[in-house]
Amino acid sequence: MFERPDAGERAVLVQLDLNQGALDERLSELKLLALSAGASVEAVVGGRRARPDPALFAGRGKVDEIAETLRAHDADFVIFNHALSPGQQRNLERALQCRVVDRTALILDIFAQRARSHEGKLQVELAQLDHLSTRLVRGWTHLERQKGGIGLRGPGETQLETDRRLLGKRVKVLKERLAQIEKQRRVRRRGREGRNVLSVSLVGYTNAGKSTLFNSLTKAGAYAADQLFATLDTTSRRLFVGEGSNVVLSDTVGFIRDLPHALVAAFHATLEETANADLLLHVVDSASEDREAQIEAVNAVLTEIGAGAVPQIMVMNKIDLTRAEPGVQRDEYGKIVRVFLSARTGEGLGLLREALAEAAHDAATDAPGDPVGIAPDFTDKDPIQT
Repeated sequence: MFERPDAGERAVLVQLDLNQGALDERLSELKLLALSAGASVEAVVGGRRARPDPALFAGRGKVDEIAETLRAHDADFVIFNHALSPGQQRNLERALQCRVVDRTALILDIFAQRARSHEGKLQVELAQLDHLSTRLVRGWTHLERQKGGIGLRGPGETQLETDRRLLGKRVKVLKERLAQIEKQRRVRRRGREGRNVLSVSLVGYTNAGKSTLFNSLTKAGAYAADQLFATLDTTSRRLFVGEGSNVVLSDTVGFIRDLPHALVAAFHATLEETANADLLLHVVDSASEDREAQIEAVNAVLTEIGAGAVPQIMVMNKIDLTRAEPGVQRDEYGKIVRVFLSARTGEGLGLLREALAEAAHDAATDAPGDPVGIAPDFTDKDPIQT
């Protein structure tokens, strides 16, 4: 088994046209993913196929071209902008004599680098083990060190069987720890619901500007950067929106097209916060030429996690790059459906606050019992320590 790519290693990217459309945008996104993982992009190999080759995905002729490109650029490994089966990955690595990383493994690698909280690290590790469990050939002996190593192997057990048993134990431990964290999250959520506080979640495509908007509204100082998946850990803050109204605003992980199912499953507790929100602020990079496809990708993930029916206000961000004017759009019922602003310059932020105040007022008017009250100022982080 090959080692994980180190920062600065040279990569050859492979993007095949399988009639999925938006090839330029997909390739641009792959380059950003590779750079975010710490690789340098040396060359790109393209091509067209009606369908993937069952054994090599790209076909023998294309694999020979990739091999020549590897040698010409003295590259270290290959990144496919596609999901490869375990068999395809093994066959490609034998043919190319180098590491082959597919889109899923690349995204998981970036998540592993970005995770900061205890919960985030557990979620990423669980997703990685789920993805790699079908690719077990050898190389899982590093798990033995976590359990003491010598003396673990049963009589007559092969190395592969030992590795699978160790991996299964680790997965069980991770799931137990995450279940404990999820219980604590439910307790916090019930506390917020008891105060009748409007819960608002920021959602959107990765690098759309969610964390920048979160910081501009709350002055929270959450990490924000011009890179993919800068935010993995959910952070929540109280936000005063006027006339005694408060909301709890949460910054969440960004979505991406073809988000690995292993990540969605591992992050289900975190993503559940989005599904349980009263309102979603769907942040869109209005300067992106691929914004419509990105909106569709986000909505697809929202549907997958059970948040498709949660009301949305679309926040068209980065108007400083498009030279659009700040403003709002309402539907035929008078509800605000879009806000045009720039989180970086602050243009239009007041309009978004007014939209949130209007939503909080409507929620307080519609809900029985006490009006929307004051929520505590908190960060939704996991307190469990290892």
